[in-house]
Amino acid sequence: MKVLHVITGLDVGGAEQQLRLLLRRLPAHCEVVTLTRPGPVAEGIEADGTPVTHLGMTGNRDLTALPRLAGLIRDGGYDLVHTHLYRACVYGRIAARMAGVRAVVATEHSLGDAVIEGRRLTRGVRTLYRATERLGTATVAVSDTVAARLRRWGVPEQRIHVVPGGIEAHRFAFDPAARALVRTRLGLPLDAFVVGGAGRLVPGKRFDVLVRAVTQLPGVHLLLAGAGPERETLRRMAEQFGSGDRIHLLGERDGALDAASDGRGAAAWGAAARGAHGRSAHPRGPEVPDIPGLLSAIDVFVSPSPDEAFGLAVLEALGSGLQVLYGSCPAVDELPADQAPGARRFSPGVHELATALRELRRHGPGRLPVPPVVRRYDITRSAEALMSVYEQAVAAAPARRRSPAAVPLPQGRSAALSAAAVSLPDPARSPAPSPLSNR
Repeated sequence: MKVLHVITGLDVGGAEQQLRLLLRRLPAHCEVVTLTRPGPVAEGIEADGTPVTHLGMTGNRDLTALPRLAGLIRDGGYDLVHTHLYRACVYGRIAARMAGVRAVVATEHSLGDAVIEGRRLTRGVRTLYRATERLGTATVAVSDTVAARLRRWGVPEQRIHVVPGGIEAHRFAFDPAARALVRTRLGLPLDAFVVGGAGRLVPGKRFDVLVRAVTQLPGVHLLLAGAGPERETLRRMAEQFGSGDRIHLLGERDGALDAASDGRGAAAWGAAARGAHGRSAHPRGPEVPDIPGLLSAIDVFVSPSPDEAFGLAVLEALGSGLQVLYGSCPAVDELPADQAPGARRFSPGVHELATALRELRRHGPGRLPVPPVVRRYDITRSAEALMSVYEQAVAAAPARRRSPAAVPLPQGRSAALSAAAVSLPDPARSPAPSPLSNR
């Protein structure tokens, strides 16, 4: 089976990293098109041996991208097109239909109750999503929570398939040598109580709550991995509260996916700096730890986001034997409590988080056995389930039609879709979600 994956961008992010992990395991010939931003994950995918094409989309309303994408799909002779993230799902479904490919699968990685990919769900976004969803064959939800949201949107039950996200658990196993090395390189006392977090630094992730909570705990350090528009705001906030020397904003971390990062100890530090081919992957050089090294260095992991579609970062932390405090994590919440005894949900407020961290510090967090939830969400199982969706989609699709001019859109929707494409709503331009209380 020949599959084309279409994704909005390939900067460091959960959906992008998940795609790379899946590509390593899918028993199909895969290629990738990124509409924009061929960032570090694109380099990693190519290093793994999968071709990546940058479509060069200049903006959300760059309609010249549509015929270019349709041409790539038509010329590639693909059996199936798999789209990831909102913009790629809209353009990819239309382009696949124009190219005569009827087996189209889309994965919903970041659909919240009120936001999609961190931005507010406006009426235009919903309307365009529903219109183009009908052009696909199947929609994959990364959790039962996302599947329920899709049903509320009106996506037919028979088109929804739940394929949970997955991780490579062995990469995140606790390593005492990496713990000492990372702390020494960052200048942290070996006996300090260190809190960790990771994710995109955007308002919806609520890392401001985490930073403010740590500023209330004298002597506690925070290691926060991630990049985004909130970075400077968080830095100023830490300085305002006199905690700039304890709040460490570490930037992006993609080393956990590099082939070189299987090694432990010193390699857990060096892999992120070297990358898969020994080249520097980060401008700041060898003082940058990768995610496994970061998790080994900290005492508790916090994911303050109140609206997640799955919760990969929480699973990675549990895989390191950490206690985890989280605002939202369907991967944990959808299972019995005994599957993740080290994970605890907290109300998304500064006081509540500071109190929970103070309690963990007083009792001494220690390292826990890796819980059953980590084994449940193995990336190999995710790839097997996704391949089953592919096979069903290809079997159900009509034979490929070679002439794009002879492939009409469904009756009654052609004009609506053309108009929608011309005024394609941009989630990045819609208003940001209202801030939650920081009590």
